[in-house]
Amino acid sequence: MPFSKSFPRTIGSSSYPIWEEIFLTENEEKEIEEISKKENIELMKKCFDEARKILSEKNLKDYQSDIVSIATALYSKLASHSVYYKEHKAKEKFDEKFRKVSDS
Repeated sequence: MPFSKSFPRTIGSSSYPIWEEIFLTENEEKEIEEISKKENIELMKKCFDEARKILSEKNLKDYQSDIVSIATALYSKLASHSVYYKEHKAKEKFDEKFRKVSDS
């Protein structure tokens, strides 16, 4: 099932928005997932470096399991990029589609 997101669109003087659902194409979704994957791998590498730095600064022993645990916690906090990028792409499509309509 393709990724979709709904956005509110106001029309004229109505105070109630119309919700427009925007779908990503299969190619758009694959492209975004690939970008997200590459960025998530880089992010995880940085999280490992940060975890080592934290252990070193606090004079804690450099056990691999501790590094992995800290890196995973940091990564979980920072990485929700795949859905974010898909939502962002859907918003771009929404803005492009309805900017043209409202400009006419």
